[in-house]
Amino acid sequence: PAQSGVPSGIGLKLLIGAGALAYGVKEATFTVDGGQRAIIFNRIGGMQMDTVLSEGLHFRIPWIQYPIIYDIRARPRKIASLTGSKDLQMINIGLRVLSRPVASNLPAMYQQLGKDYDERVLPSIVNEVLKSVVAKFNASQLITQRAQVSLLIRRELFERAKDFNIILDDVAITELSFSREYTAAVEAKQVAQQEAQRAQFYVEKAKQDQRHKIIQAEGEAEAAKMLGQAVTKNPGYLKLRRIRAAQAIAKTVATSQNKVYLSADNLVLNLQDESFNRYVYLGFLTISRLSHALSSLASLKTAPWKTQQNDVAMSSVSDTEKSEILFLFCFIPTSVSVHGFPAQ
Repeated sequence: PAQSGVPSGIGLKLLIGAGALAYGVKEATFTVDGGQRAIIFNRIGGMQMDTVLSEGLHFRIPWIQYPIIYDIRARPRKIASLTGSKDLQMINIGLRVLSRPVASNLPAMYQQLGKDYDERVLPSIVNEVLKSVVAKFNASQLITQRAQVSLLIRRELFERAKDFNIILDDVAITELSFSREYTAAVEAKQVAQQEAQRAQFYVEKAKQDQRHKIIQAEGEAEAAKMLGQAVTKNPGYLKLRRIRAAQAIAKTVATSQNKVYLSADNLVLNLQDESFNRYVYLGFLTISRLSHALSSLASLKTAPWKTQQNDVAMSSVSDTEKSEILFLFCFIPTSVSVHGFPAQ
């Protein structure tokens, strides 16, 4: 029934019109997010080659035009390839590639490759470049010259990707491995080299030891020659060496905490030698005579005798003892007057 003079179908028509308007506005607009670009495909005229829309809100003709949105941010992709080196060794090499499309050429890329351009192009060109570059190097060079290999791969991939409107921001080698047989051979080679170097070291050490022994023998021979000359010129040199050896032995024994009993021969002084015994006897004899002379001198100094008595006492002293007393007077001052000595 009609309400307050308004026809019954007017409200429904307004509701339908508002809904249709909202749907038309929705279909006529679209939004491009950050890091994206959009191209327009026209159902009547085809791809609009000169139109690339940036971020923001855009309009289109509903049901006639519809947008195709591309992500132009760099995306990583890992690609592995099994290829052969210059010396026919199988190498398993892996790359990490950061790629993005050329924004200004998105319509042409869509016509040639579609939206999944990375799936269509990157694996093929990466394998092609890897095989061509790795074949230029030996297996050992791939390790020692890895930076040069990576630079060459990056340069060739950049050139190949440009043909497909793809920009490569970075290319890096993530894996480089060899077969088990080659790895075992390399390890065996390294072990052999280490063994060879060790053997060479031992040879050089033996040569050095031999030179040292030769020099030492020459020095000992020269020392023996000089010792022989010294003994020939002066026989007392050996006695001097014996005295020095005895001093060293005595010093060692004196500083030791243990009591050591040595025979006379161990002092290297040849105490059993007849000439040595004669020297010792003469030394003790001289000391005995000096002691006797000192006793006589002491008796003369302390006795309260008269001069005549002293003369009588001195007359009983032998000439040798008188000489010894005179010798002592040279070192011991005295006030005693000695009489009765011969004029000589």
